[in-house]
Amino acid sequence: MRVSRKYPTWLSVLLASVVLVANTLAMSVQAAEAKPFAEKKVVLQISDMDPSKQTLVLNVATNLIKHYGPDKIDIEIVAFGPGLRLLFADNVNVGRIDGLDKNGVRFAACSNTVKKMTKLLGGAPELNSHAVHVDAGVVRMMDLIDQGYTLVKP
Repeated sequence: MRVSRKYPTWLSVLLASVVLVANTLAMSVQAAEAKPFAEKKVVLQISDMDPSKQTLVLNVATNLIKHYGPDKIDIEIVAFGPGLRLLFADNVNVGRIDGLDKNGVRFAACSNTVKKMTKLLGGAPELNSHAVHVDAGVVRMMDLIDQGYTLVKP
């Protein structure tokens, strides 16, 4: 006979939050160590729902990798506001995102935007498997700028 233990809702939420924070910190540390020999560090902002802007951000990342080589440039694309749609699992750019990920490009999804979109859409949007949740997209960009990244908003 199996005995199930029920925890209060607040405790379950607290435990889930601790796990989420620990995973986020681990991913941040991993991201910082991803390209220790990169000569250039760039954060690309996408905050626009326009598909041509989303394509442009991916084109810029691709062109930077072609120019510098994947080991010489560290790129993170931060999506927030309407630009989060770039990181939806069903976005038409899934193949391009996969290819960029293989070249070390990181994708950050704003958790504030995810919460807002969850309310608007009536459920949480399914994000691309390469998207890493960050607390706030703008804060993430500011932190990267403090670490020497150049902000580019195509």
